[in-house]
Amino acid sequence: MNVLQFARRETSRHWQRTEMNTLLAACGESLDKGTVSGWEIGETECGDPQLYLLGPAPDHECILCVSRLGRLYVLEDGDGRILCEHDAIGQLTEQVGSALQRKKGFIVARALAAWLAIKETFEERIEPAMAEPVEVLSHIAPQLVALV
Repeated sequence: MNVLQFARRETSRHWQRTEMNTLLAACGESLDKGTVSGWEIGETECGDPQLYLLGPAPDHECILCVSRLGRLYVLEDGDGRILCEHDAIGQLTEQVGSALQRKKGFIVARALAAWLAIKETFEERIEPAMAEPVEVLSHIAPQLVALV
């Protein structure tokens, strides 16, 4: 098998103004609502430009990353999983918007699960202990139960 190496087309190593405007417009609603607290610009190991969308304070975790590898745009979630690859930025911005909506739903689901876990713990462990104070007292200090 013969491997042919094609000449690489030179692309800018920085984001173009139109690209940045398009990407930031796609997440404008999330920026307004606070789901996305900001953005940072970086680059890959090879020098290709990246845009990081940051989550709310205090963690400011990376929730989405957009990279331009040559002429190909790659969208990744905060865990590094590839969500979309496309050569047209218009298609990519649609995916950015839908990914941000899913991220907001995921945050709400995690908060609801935490609330239900706390409620269940209270109902199963703390509430029964408070309902029968004499029984609790018999476990803690059996000598005092005789006085009651």
